[in-house]
Amino acid sequence: MSYDQSLPGQAIAPEINIASGLATAVIHLNWYRPTTPLEKVKRTQQAALEEAVGLAEAIQLRVVYQQAFYLNKLSPATLIGKGNVENLQAMFQALNIKLAVVDSVLSPVQQRNLERIWKCKVIDRTGLILEIFGARARTAEGRLQVELAALKHQRSRLVRSWTHLERQRGGFGFIGGPGESQIELDRRLIDQRILKLEKDLKNIAKMRSLHRQARKRQEKPVIALVGYTNAGKSTLFNRLTQANVFAENLLFATLDPTMRRCSIPGPDNADRLEVIFSDTVGFVSNLPTELIAAFRATLEEVCVADLILHVRDAAHPDASAQAQDVEAILHDLGIVDQNPEKAPLILNVYNKIDLLTHQENEILRNQLARQSNAWAISAQYGTGIEGLFAWIYHRFQAQETSLQSLTLSCQEGTLLSWCYQKGLVVDRRDDDQGFVHLKLRLNPAQRHFLEKTRFKSSSRL
Repeated sequence: MSYDQSLPGQAIAPEINIASGLATAVIHLNWYRPTTPLEKVKRTQQAALEEAVGLAEAIQLRVVYQQAFYLNKLSPATLIGKGNVENLQAMFQALNIKLAVVDSVLSPVQQRNLERIWKCKVIDRTGLILEIFGARARTAEGRLQVELAALKHQRSRLVRSWTHLERQRGGFGFIGGPGESQIELDRRLIDQRILKLEKDLKNIAKMRSLHRQARKRQEKPVIALVGYTNAGKSTLFNRLTQANVFAENLLFATLDPTMRRCSIPGPDNADRLEVIFSDTVGFVSNLPTELIAAFRATLEEVCVADLILHVRDAAHPDASAQAQDVEAILHDLGIVDQNPEKAPLILNVYNKIDLLTHQENEILRNQLARQSNAWAISAQYGTGIEGLFAWIYHRFQAQETSLQSLTLSCQEGTLLSWCYQKGLVVDRRDDDQGFVHLKLRLNPAQRHFLEKTRFKSSSRL
């Protein structure tokens, strides 16, 4: 689904479809002054402008002009001051700009006024991200989520632009009431569509919940990959699972969540740990609230994960600010690492170390040596992947375990198979009566599972 801001009832602007190759101008607005102390600046102005340009290029827009402005105060009519608006108008006409992207939040009135002055289509940061998500969505769930977010964003941008359908008459003959205006009709149709989409997404959330319960019964840990967009999550996901998920050097290269099973080898390949990796949508600064609400069903996979790999771009100049944005969203989702020392819920994975200099690599490794929940890798070339596997294996297998004896009859082949699949069998002895005597290394959860499934009537453990 492609998000369309030129449907009837929206701001009067040239009828232009947002398509690849469209001449585009990107305007970033910075609320910090050059004299602002550095400790109060979350990310540099140049990095923020480059990110906005990257968002535009993610849907193949041709950026021919880019500029950042410092704002002392905002203009209620146009957000940007009158002088800058007029200067940009002359520049846009000279460059034949067809689309202007304002990297901020525009009110419907500000968007309409800028379109009338600049004589081109104008979208804000929310509209641009919706365009990207609309182009990336592949599954039915993804398309529903994007459409819901787009309609909620569009609803507040309906303006009256009709002359012949200003108001429909109600009743019969000449005694009917004033009836319903066209804008009210459009808003009602959008509200009806939003209700239907929300109902469909509730059904999807219910289905996802059933899938999670099925995975939980299989006793396989779920590991979710989260991080800032273009940090390398999909590349790492492909490296870990040998999958073929689309991965490019683009912002929001992947949108739809993907899950794959993986077998992690233990020390000396003695046994293996079965896990499920989940690749999720990337985060970005100033992520629209409509998108967070619409994608909550997808983000629930992160909320119930047994381990979260926070993938960071170690080579990015604003890596720290990006990490803060991700951590803020995780905190909003109620995800807090309760025991980071013994059983961490979040592992910080510093990716793209191949882009660092030797000195930068040494500094990073010295910093990570003092942290128990951090690891450095290069997903592109596989550097550090074996160590990451070992860390994950130790994280789940280092729980309190004990050797237990278990005797199974010949009719309990399913349970015997489960013990081997989980790599629990330390020793086995078969007797003449058809019984199998096992020595198992069990953690508390596995012991509870065996007791629940087999030992309600008679206990042999």
